[in-house]
Amino acid sequence: MLTNQVIRRAVEAALEEDAPYGDVTVETTIPADETGTARLVARETGVMSGIDVFAAAFAALNPDITVTARIKDGDRFEAGQTLAEVSGPMRDLLTAERVALNFTQRMCGIATMTAAFVAEVNRIYDAGGPDTGTVITPRTFPRTRIVDTRKTTPGLRPFEKYAVTCGGGRNHRYGLSDAVMVKDNHLAALAKEGLDMAGAIRHIRDQVGHTTHIEVEVDRLDQIPAALDGGADTIMLDNFSLDDTARGVQLIDGRAIVEASGNMTLDRVAAVAATGVDVISVGVLTHSVRSIDLGLDI
Repeated sequence: MLTNQVIRRAVEAALEEDAPYGDVTVETTIPADETGTARLVARETGVMSGIDVFAAAFAALNPDITVTARIKDGDRFEAGQTLAEVSGPMRDLLTAERVALNFTQRMCGIATMTAAFVAEVNRIYDAGGPDTGTVITPRTFPRTRIVDTRKTTPGLRPFEKYAVTCGGGRNHRYGLSDAVMVKDNHLAALAKEGLDMAGAIRHIRDQVGHTTHIEVEVDRLDQIPAALDGGADTIMLDNFSLDDTARGVQLIDGRAIVEASGNMTLDRVAAVAATGVDVISVGVLTHSVRSIDLGLDI
């Protein structure tokens, strides 16, 4: 979804927002014919995301600026490492600096946090597999997947969801047009029409194409049989305890993809994965992430 056209529109809008009538600072301090080189330097460790977006911000302002990447998206970097070199007219280089950094710092922050969640989940597999003292049912995916949510910054969803993939995560549905996700408010509306959960799912299935995925959110164990009876493709266990999550996995028994969601933290994500769920959705990846500290050094 992060196409060149999407990148170009976003960086042009950001440059217009930041310098609608030019950059009065560089115009009064930097000679018009001065050129130079700057380095994109990491101030802390992280995972790279958005190197092409970084370059696009400079190119949108002045195509004579060249950016030479020293790292690829998805690569880890250390504090002090040079990630890219930027050369060209100094006025334009400095004017585009903040926009380029704003995009890249946030995207690196998302990729870095995602990588931490993925590492926690992988740890239980690399140590020999999940061990919760219960029989784990066959899972849909070889390992529990960390996925994002729609809790993204308005206008920046393509950038933020791409950054999740750079950190080793996967994307949930991109938007409301991609799949059916039935939550409590939808079920309440259908209940007024006399439809229980199973009936609601069948009602939806009758109206959509055969390729449309249907996910149902449940917040109690006793809702799972109805979700299965209706033929849900994915059942989301919302804010379940660890014990109830494990029970839910056993109840579903491979008949639907099992997603765990709600208040997911690094401290508990491995334990949730060990219950046997297929997918863990993590809103914090995009709605509460801290940008990685990067600097542009002349």
